[in-house]
Amino acid sequence: MSPKILAAVRTAALLSKTGRGAHRAWTPILTTQPNCAIHVDSPPNVPTLTTSYAHGVSSQSLQSLTVGKALQLTTERKPDLEAVVFLQRGIRKTFAQLQNDVDKAAAGLLALGLTKGDRLGMWGPNTYEWIVMQFATAKAGIILVSVNPAYQVQEVEFALRKVQCKAVVCPTQFKVQKYCNMLRQLCPDMDTASPGGIKSSRLPDLSTVIVTDSKQPGTFHWDDLMEAGSSQYIKQLQDIEKTLSFDDPINIQFTSGTTGSPKGAALSHHNIVNNAYFIGLRLGYEWRKTIRVCLPVPLYHCFGSVGGGIVMGLHGVTIVFPSTGYDGHANLVAMQNEKCTFVYGTPTMYIDMLAQPELAKFDLSSVQTGVVAGSPCPPEVIKKVIKVMGIKEMTIGYGTTENSPVTFCGFPVDNMERKTETVGCIIPHTEAKVVDPTTGNIVPLGHQGELLIRGFGVMLEYWQDEAKTKECFTKERWYKTGDIASLDKFGYCKIEGRIKDMVIRGGENIYPAEIEQFLHTHPKVQEAQVIGVKDDRMGEEVCACIRLKPGQQCTPEEIQTYCKGQIAHYKIPRYVTFVESYPLTVSGKIQKNKLREQTEKQLKL
Repeated sequence: MSPKILAAVRTAALLSKTGRGAHRAWTPILTTQPNCAIHVDSPPNVPTLTTSYAHGVSSQSLQSLTVGKALQLTTERKPDLEAVVFLQRGIRKTFAQLQNDVDKAAAGLLALGLTKGDRLGMWGPNTYEWIVMQFATAKAGIILVSVNPAYQVQEVEFALRKVQCKAVVCPTQFKVQKYCNMLRQLCPDMDTASPGGIKSSRLPDLSTVIVTDSKQPGTFHWDDLMEAGSSQYIKQLQDIEKTLSFDDPINIQFTSGTTGSPKGAALSHHNIVNNAYFIGLRLGYEWRKTIRVCLPVPLYHCFGSVGGGIVMGLHGVTIVFPSTGYDGHANLVAMQNEKCTFVYGTPTMYIDMLAQPELAKFDLSSVQTGVVAGSPCPPEVIKKVIKVMGIKEMTIGYGTTENSPVTFCGFPVDNMERKTETVGCIIPHTEAKVVDPTTGNIVPLGHQGELLIRGFGVMLEYWQDEAKTKECFTKERWYKTGDIASLDKFGYCKIEGRIKDMVIRGGENIYPAEIEQFLHTHPKVQEAQVIGVKDDRMGEEVCACIRLKPGQQCTPEEIQTYCKGQIAHYKIPRYVTFVESYPLTVSGKIQKNKLREQTEKQLKL
């Protein structure tokens, strides 16, 4: 009996003895309400939920830290521990060295004329400068804008104009991406302007470009930035730090733009610090002795910047960057040679690593845990990573950029069913509910509906876009993910697909993820993506775009025969195409809208 009820019983007994209240018998009234709270400090093993609403409860409180303060505290605890390793350039920095570079860069930004609240675009692949700028901007109260390194001229113009970037930091070029040349197209006077004095009608807010790897006309070199912060700017930096609030916006992350124009999700210190904090706790970063994370995912993406950069700065773990751009072979080299204990990746990245011809030659025995996130992962891929790569504690994570990003994450010790059939358990201090997309009512436990999230991780807004912000929130501040999901009684979530990806065939709602997962069980299939293509009679028909394992040959009829009797007849792909690759975003997500266009053209629909 709870203390409150016990006290009430004693009071009633006392009233009875004294004659007061003796005119009627007293009994405690116990109301039965649906359970919604799940203690998630460890894997829940007692069924708790009775409806499709969950609230993650934890003994760990939210952190009231800014990004800069988080790094400073970690540096004081672990000054000599390796913070980051960039293998291609041979860069190794301890926390003390990283903190020193961050302080110099932050003071340098002030010296170059940036002020608290200005936006600075970080445009490029995974480099040491990216990490330095992530923490330096936060320390100075400047909002870091994560710009997709694959953007072309029109795309980068849209992004920089949208958030009124005052400065851009980029390399001269990377592979075929000529960043400085693209900026010259947008700012024709760059070659004749003085550094910091760029003027352009197409980018009216942009005045400063900082180039990380060469001296270019009209720009500052990285060394100029690092040397500019004299004592007066160090003092100014200290004064600014006193004014920072953890609720200030500090990062604008563009949605991947797989459909429509990208939107800039404005995230606060509070959003990303706490998300990184609870990711680290879920993965055991606070009690494991050695944590070296192989990080091939891009830093411009929330998975890389928060799950990598901010987790490193907050929990004091070592992040190993195998290559500047994604390279599956380089990942294996890094895991082996650097004795990594963790590896992060999207499903596509794991599929690529599994397909490496020399995989069996690598010693991956140090790797205890793998984290897969970014897009739905077929169960067969998880099973293969565990069996073939020997990564026993595979962990799946789910979230969105707008949620900073993680809202569900598995525990490394979860059983195989939870690892392969769910996207993990709700994280602390977060609410989730599954609703009927039409009525908004919560669906019964285990039923499918749209997943909504509320909590500390939910973004502030889409930057200066009130209409789009209102569109994705309910009036009670629930964020609408657009994902079709279901919850179980332990607070674990299954993602069944995207509402926008749903194929409607003759009135039947079909979720591609379900068919994709089944197709991954075919012995010849390396990867499968399912889309809806136009059909005059049915509205849409199911099409499977399949990448075969090396050396395999297959026919559409063979795939369709394999499906018969295993999945409902209306889910069996009417069309089957075989592809060498898929159109991807830089973060490894399949661009299904482009895949659909390509396939319809190929099928002449």
